[in-house]
Amino acid sequence: MQSSLPKVELPEIATLIHQAVLDPHINEEAIKTACDASLHFSFAGLCTNLIHLEQARNRLGPPGTTKLIAAISFPFGTTPISIKKIEAEWAAEKGAEELDVVPNFFALNQGKAEIFSEELALLCNLGLPVRAILNISYLNPEKLNLAIEAAIDAGVSGLQTSNGFGPAVTATDIQQIRKLTRGRCSIKATGGIKNLNQAIELLIAGATELGTSMGTSLMKDLRSKQSEF
Repeated sequence: MQSSLPKVELPEIATLIHQAVLDPHINEEAIKTACDASLHFSFAGLCTNLIHLEQARNRLGPPGTTKLIAAISFPFGTTPISIKKIEAEWAAEKGAEELDVVPNFFALNQGKAEIFSEELALLCNLGLPVRAILNISYLNPEKLNLAIEAAIDAGVSGLQTSNGFGPAVTATDIQQIRKLTRGRCSIKATGGIKNLNQAIELLIAGATELGTSMGTSLMKDLRSKQSEF
């Protein structure tokens, strides 16, 4: 049998999944399907961009097990903080319960960690849990540590490994972030999560959430493997 599977409480995987609905070419029916699947499997969250928030909120219904998460300044974070704040406030008005925010990497790369942190702090002060999207494949170890410390100082509740562009997240990535965060915030693994074994490896490495557009496929894979026991 699959020796790696018992290392994680498999039925709980669903409650760690954030179903991503971020494809700019998605159609209305696919959004409905993603919302329905998220409710059916009791996913922890459904993350979408601003244009789909109202539809997702209506389809998910009142706040419950599956949190509605809004992507702010996605995918690159290249908007002024005043615009990010407007996006976040608008998202809250439309029923978002959490915010996944791409921060100001330009400021970080200019050595202005205080601006990077102040922007995130402003959004954290709006009252919704904020997760900072780090895009770790573009940060050297020094800047990654700087970004993590600045984000935690700002009050974020979690960190996300990437915006989904670039290489797939690895267990090594999660271990690195886990070492730097020292349990001070949650860690959402994102980017190229396509099968159950990969998801389990990330959870064992220390991920506390899994961001993926393949939530339903992961659950089908889970049920198939459970039937082998």
